[in-house]
Amino acid sequence: MYNEITLSGIRYEDFRKQIDEKEVYLYALTNEKGCELTICNYGARIISLLVPNRNGEMTDVVTGHSSIEDILATGDRYYGVICGRYANRIARGRFEIDGNVYDQLAINNGPNNLHGGVKGFNEQVWDAEQTDERTLVLRYTSPDGEEGFPGNLQVTVTYHLNDDNSVDIYYEATTDKPTVVNLTNHAFFNLSGVESGTTVDDHILTINASHYLPADNTAIPYGDPVEVKGTPMAFDTPHAIGERINEDFEQLKFGNGYDHCYVLDKGDGIYAESAHCVSPRTGIALTIYTTEPGIQLYTANWLNGEFPGKHGKRYMARTSFCLETQHYPDSPNHPQYPSTRLNPGEVFKSRTTYIFTTK
Repeated sequence: MYNEITLSGIRYEDFRKQIDEKEVYLYALTNEKGCELTICNYGARIISLLVPNRNGEMTDVVTGHSSIEDILATGDRYYGVICGRYANRIARGRFEIDGNVYDQLAINNGPNNLHGGVKGFNEQVWDAEQTDERTLVLRYTSPDGEEGFPGNLQVTVTYHLNDDNSVDIYYEATTDKPTVVNLTNHAFFNLSGVESGTTVDDHILTINASHYLPADNTAIPYGDPVEVKGTPMAFDTPHAIGERINEDFEQLKFGNGYDHCYVLDKGDGIYAESAHCVSPRTGIALTIYTTEPGIQLYTANWLNGEFPGKHGKRYMARTSFCLETQHYPDSPNHPQYPSTRLNPGEVFKSRTTYIFTTK
C-alpha cells in the first residue's frame, strides 16, 4: 500500500515498532496538489508537512524526528503530538469536581502538571484507520484514573488534508464520569522550512486577541486576562516574532520568550480565524481557524540542539514556533475561565484548521 519513502524523505520502516504490545506505524496523506502530511500513531503526532513556497517548491514546515527510535531517545517528546488528557498546565497537579479532589496528577513541569502527565496522550499508541488518501482517524481510550484523571475517556482525532492545502483536525471525546478535557496539537512550525536552519524571528505574526493571560514564573495564569495594548505581548497587529522578544518585560523574562495563552476575541465554540503567520523568506503563510477560546504562543525558547531532528538537523532556540489552539491553562482551578469540564452524556467537540497559502 505504501511506498518505501514518503515525499518528505521519511522512511516508513523507521517508524515500525511495537510499544506496549501495540504496533506503531507511519501514515501519509496526500492531496491533488502534491502536499503531504505524515502522521505516526505513537502520540498521534505530525511528522512532516509539505506545502509549496512562493516558487512552487515543496517545503517541510514542521520540525520533529526521522524515526521512532529518535523520538524515544529524546528528552522532548511533544513535537507534533496530540496533548491530553489536559494540554498545558494544571497548578500543583490538583483540581476539584463536585467536591471530589483529584490531587494525584504527576508534577512533571516545575510544581505543576503539564500536557497530561508523565505518560500523556503523546506517549500512547493510538488505534489508526486511514479511510482514504486524505484522511486518518485515530482513537484512544484513556482508562479511569490514568495519570490521576477521573473517568474512562474515549477520544477520536481525525486529520484531513484538503485540496486547498489546508489541514483539518477534528477532536471528539466522551466520558462515563465527570472529568476535565483540554486537547491540542503541538506542532512546531518553521515556515522558512525545517531545512533552513533559521530562526523564526523574522516571521510576521498576527493573533486575533486583544487580551492575554499573564502568568507566574511557573507559567500558571494569575487570573483575569490583561490587555496586550502597549506591551510586547501585542500581536493584534502584525509584528515580527523576534521584534520585541528580548525586551525588558517580566512576562518575557519568565518564559525566556513567548509562552503565553492569548484570549481569542471570537469567543468559545465559534469557528473563526484566530492567527496568521508568514515567512518573508519563502512566502509561506499559515492561517489558523479554531473553535477553541485560546491559543498558546510558544517560541521554542528552551531548545539547545541537544538531540538530532529530521535528517540530522539540530534545533536551537527559536528555530520554530507553536500556536496551540486550546482552552486556558489551569482552567479547572479558575471558574471564571471557559469550562473544560466534560460530563457523561456530553460530547466534547473541537475543530482546528491550518490553511497554507503563499505571498
